[in-house]
Amino acid sequence: MGPQVRRRGASAAAAVALVRANARFWPKVLPEVRRELRGWDRRAQAIPDAALRAQALAKLRHERFNTEVAATLATLVPPVRRLDVTEAIVALEVMYDYLDGISERPGGDPLADGRQLYRAFSDVLAAGPLAGYYRHHPQHDDGGYLAALAATARRALWSLPAAPVVAPSMQAVLGRCGEAQTRTHAIAQLGPGQLRAWALRQPEADRMRWSEVAAGAAASVLAAHALVALAAEPTTTAADAEAVAEAYFTTCALTTLLDSLIDADADAVTGAHPYLTYYASEAEATERLGALAREAVGAIERLPRAPHHLMTMAGAVAFYLSAPAARAAESRRLTAPIAHELRPLLAPSLAIFAVWRGARREPGALRPRVSPGGGRPRPAAGPAR
Repeated sequence: MGPQVRRRGASAAAAVALVRANARFWPKVLPEVRRELRGWDRRAQAIPDAALRAQALAKLRHERFNTEVAATLATLVPPVRRLDVTEAIVALEVMYDYLDGISERPGGDPLADGRQLYRAFSDVLAAGPLAGYYRHHPQHDDGGYLAALAATARRALWSLPAAPVVAPSMQAVLGRCGEAQTRTHAIAQLGPGQLRAWALRQPEADRMRWSEVAAGAAASVLAAHALVALAAEPTTTAADAEAVAEAYFTTCALTTLLDSLIDADADAVTGAHPYLTYYASEAEATERLGALAREAVGAIERLPRAPHHLMTMAGAVAFYLSAPAARAAESRRLTAPIAHELRPLLAPSLAIFAVWRGARREPGALRPRVSPGGGRPRPAAGPAR
């Protein structure tokens, strides 16, 4: 069977998965996500420190779409486990967005500050006290907000039958995510060399550019969400968890690069340097984006229940490609190889996001780089209960 025949079969299966996911997401998962977000919004309003309160509320109100999209992975799990998975994903994503914002304004030692803040990720996986995160940070009094996020994610995750099986892989994923975020935010003080040196020590560096490795690690909370969903399946093995973590890494890198693309104008205004600036030329960037898309599809096609994961990957990519900035001539040149590699996987998701964007009137990215109080990493150049 030729590759095009296989791809058409995979696309048809992914389209069926998309229909099923939407049938579960809209009437069941999304209302639960929004209920959870309202609860975290009330909790954030009670944060004593004004700067931390403003950051938490801005992230919840300007980047809530991140959480809604992440929770589509809950449609993969049995109904009896769907509430726990949704709760864990929401808490983890809200935590990620909040940490992303506050770690952009580190204390005197940006690495120590970032690592202490991102210890909240590790605490989701391990028993122990949930405190001390702001030891090196200029602001301290969040009224227990970050600890509550970690405690909720911990309780919901460990209620799932395969949590002990996926925990090692999830710990590794979140650990690297926190380190990449920390080092990215430290660039303003320490320069990009420390991020480059760290990325070159990662196992993916033998097949990916160092900047792609850093981009994938910094966004790998998506892989953690997939592992939460996997933990709901009692027959999950450690090998399954490792495979999911590895397969999602390239998708994380690709979506971060696309985020850089559609936020290029905003980054130029703020003086930030998106990941795409590490490529020597437009031709090199175009070639690498196509290669990453091809690799991402190939890795996910090898997973169990691949159609659902393909739907998730295509949906993440389609979000960025549906943004107004991605439709500009220069952007279309860069993303043409991605569209080619994912055709016809993209078409249904692009149609859904076109309607969603029109209804929400959201012109920006899934994780805007420029938002009140912060955004996604910006290294310098060089879907029934």
